[in-house]
Amino acid sequence: MKLWDKGIAIDKKMEQFTVGNDREIDLHIAPYDVIASRAHARMLAKINIISSEELKQLESGLDAIALQIEEGTFIIDDQFEDVHSKIEHELTLQLGEVGKKIHSARSRNDQVLVALQLYYKEALGQTRTSIKTLFDTLLDLAELHKDQLLPGYTHLQVAMPSSFGLWFSSYAELLVDDVYVLDATMRIVDQNPLGSAAGYGSSFPIDREFTTQEMGFAALKYNVVAAQLTRGKNERSIAASLSNVANTLSRFAMDICLYMSQNFGFISFPDELTTGSSIMPHKKNPDVFELIRGKCNKIQALQTEMLLITNNLPSGYHRDFQLLKENVIASFVELNDILEIFNYSIKKIIVKEIDLSDEKYQYLFTVDNISNLVVDGASFREAYKTIGEQVENGTYVPDTSKHHTHIGSIHNLSLSHIREKFPIE
Repeated sequence: MKLWDKGIAIDKKMEQFTVGNDREIDLHIAPYDVIASRAHARMLAKINIISSEELKQLESGLDAIALQIEEGTFIIDDQFEDVHSKIEHELTLQLGEVGKKIHSARSRNDQVLVALQLYYKEALGQTRTSIKTLFDTLLDLAELHKDQLLPGYTHLQVAMPSSFGLWFSSYAELLVDDVYVLDATMRIVDQNPLGSAAGYGSSFPIDREFTTQEMGFAALKYNVVAAQLTRGKNERSIAASLSNVANTLSRFAMDICLYMSQNFGFISFPDELTTGSSIMPHKKNPDVFELIRGKCNKIQALQTEMLLITNNLPSGYHRDFQLLKENVIASFVELNDILEIFNYSIKKIIVKEIDLSDEKYQYLFTVDNISNLVVDGASFREAYKTIGEQVENGTYVPDTSKHHTHIGSIHNLSLSHIREKFPIE
């Protein structure tokens, strides 16, 4: 039942420890092992390791397994170490000796690598699509609320006038930067490692360019040692890109939690999107965004985990790599769930009218008023001192009429330019 079985009995305690929960995790990559196995079989037929009839049988067997996976009936039983041994067993069960030929010219090492990279490619694409959906929602909200002013803060102290348009579009533009990193990661994983075998290639005359095209990889990882060295490097790059997205969302969620509190009172949500208290009937808690904040912080910890597992490992394969996939896969699932609920919830945000004439906001416009004096001929230092003295002696009266005209300011959001920045796939 194991790809490496030589007929020697295995200590059950050791087996349980080394396999861990790989069977459950491998269900995520099962469809991709089928895709890679099909490409590999076609390549074996191309180089005459198997016949065209044997290829037809293998493809039929793989189609049947793919259907089981799609229907949710595919199970990795306890007697199997992982999805790869299960699929080969199923092919052998169906096809006899033909099924045993599928593993020619490959190792479980490159079999795992290619299945993971196919999974990573699709998962990164799904994350990118979810980010684009949220990006569009935020820019639509920015356009809708572009004229509604909002106090801006530095050090959590009242600073300068902002707007809801500026706030929504700021996080939209940060998502663009996150996609730049995501796309860079896609380029890294979009390289075919199949054919590297156990890390040193194969003595069979395999056609690696053929399998690259068959599986839709953008490029081939040429050096077979480099292909194996990508195990861990891929996950570290993915962790960094997911962490960037999570950082943007966690900071946004924190803003929302602050702005919902009574001390700010800038926004609200419908009752059905909030939770209550078991003893305080007035509570409307932003649990969704608090959980988003916490979950995103967990995702940001992934980068450290990937670093520590892989740091200073010598070249070649090591079993440590098995520990990488569980939390990378879990983070993809988690982040896409977060993006979906964030987009669903933020669409229902209730933006409140804020009375900027309230005493606590009276110094929001000091910088604007300094600018007025400079425009009238005063030096900046002279104008700063004048307004500062008015603040100190209690004679300051805010002039709220100043318009910010430069690109990216509250009265010139440049939303169309931000929208154009989102990279085309």
